[in-house]
Amino acid sequence: MTDERAVELLRAHRVRLVETPPPELPPEERSAMDRVWDEAVRANPALFDGPVAALTGLTWEEGHGLVLSWTRTSYRLRALRQVPGATAWLPSLFVSVVQPTDDGRLLVGRAAAWTAAPGRWQLPGGTVEPPVAGDDLDLAALRRHAARELAEETGSDTRPEALTLGLATRGGNGSVGVVFLAPPCPASSLYERHAALADAETAQGRDPEFDRIALVGSPDALAALGGPHADYLAPVVRDFAEAGA
Repeated sequence: MTDERAVELLRAHRVRLVETPPPELPPEERSAMDRVWDEAVRANPALFDGPVAALTGLTWEEGHGLVLSWTRTSYRLRALRQVPGATAWLPSLFVSVVQPTDDGRLLVGRAAAWTAAPGRWQLPGGTVEPPVAGDDLDLAALRRHAARELAEETGSDTRPEALTLGLATRGGNGSVGVVFLAPPCPASSLYERHAALADAETAQGRDPEFDRIALVGSPDALAALGGPHADYLAPVVRDFAEAGA
């Protein structure tokens, strides 16, 4: 079960990102991290220790501007969350997309068995990756990443420019998600696009990231979906439903 009461909805008019140096890992924490990560990979060989942007701070500036400090690390660092007493772990920085339908519902997806959170219901989205040298990590980069995740998980062809900044979420562990709003789309089209994506992935010998999608218009409809939910999901669904009421 997730504790949605620990999730904050942050109303930001703009988002600014600032890169900071990575944390220093004490030798004993590095060893514990490697041990936990190796155990996780043995349990799920699909896990990949790729580059990731982790959150190092959150502040506000004048005019409802949200400042997110971040650093370059890899997925392996997340293993420190499972090490009692570890001090060098960092919260995640991720993007999510609210994809509404013409009739006022929104799309949620269930993560496939091979993902890091099998069976979990969530919005389309994913952890932010650091840019290549010379590029900036800014709101435009987050928007492009969100559009790419939406396409990879649902089959959507929404352009990044069509996504608007909605809000941000902060969970009980400090992880922050920047939420974008996509243009409304007919429900039938969303199902058709995901089915076409799933067929294409299966033809390539792969399973889609979302093994199922659903459309929900209220927290009660969301609660009826079996399985775990991302901690931010119920608060975002409730906020979306209240805004449309």
